[in-house]
Amino acid sequence: MSVLIIKNTENEGPGTIEEFLKDKGMAYSIVDMNSCHAEIPDVKEHSHLVIMGGPMAVYNIDNHPFLHYEAALIRAFIKSDKPVLGICLGAQMIAYALSVDVYQGKTQEVGWYRVEVTEEGMNDDAMSGLVIDGTKQADVFQWHGDTFNLHKNAARLASSDTFENQAFRYKDHVYALQFHIEVTPEMIREWFEKDESHDVEAMVNKALDIYPEYKKRAFKFYDRFFN
Repeated sequence: MSVLIIKNTENEGPGTIEEFLKDKGMAYSIVDMNSCHAEIPDVKEHSHLVIMGGPMAVYNIDNHPFLHYEAALIRAFIKSDKPVLGICLGAQMIAYALSVDVYQGKTQEVGWYRVEVTEEGMNDDAMSGLVIDGTKQADVFQWHGDTFNLHKNAARLASSDTFENQAFRYKDHVYALQFHIEVTPEMIREWFEKDESHDVEAMVNKALDIYPEYKKRAFKFYDRFFN
């Protein structure tokens, strides 16, 4: 088993995904596709694909040529029936690779939110791991303004009043999450350290308050996805 993790920008790494893989002794490699030194990975050498976030807009893909290679890589993993997980931009890239529309939403979500987990999500082994005990909701960290439609063969796993498609599963091995389950308090502080338009301390304090349970639920998702 070898997990391929794709970064799209320097400061949006795998967070607790990498921590989980280290804890379990699972082999993995990280490739920054936005780097001029990046080589296109060989699908045959990897069992799983994880695509992280980034500030790029999929509908401006021609401004970021490396995303074309990334989309081809996603399609290759899907066609090979290998598990794929997309986070934020990664989720949008999965939607794009499935030939459905990705577009600017009516607003932005930045910070901590709760999403409603659908019945399909509650019945999904991986997605249900994110649910707060006794509810059909999940605490998630958001940082996006774009969204996507669903492929006809995709199942909606989570939704909100603002964005109908917060998470989906395609077939039984491809997961797209608009939100960041991999985030740590330190990552939030780093992401927003120069941002004066949001209450960064409130976001970090919320992260510190819920982080032990948040990480535990994320690890449940990872355990079921990677195994």
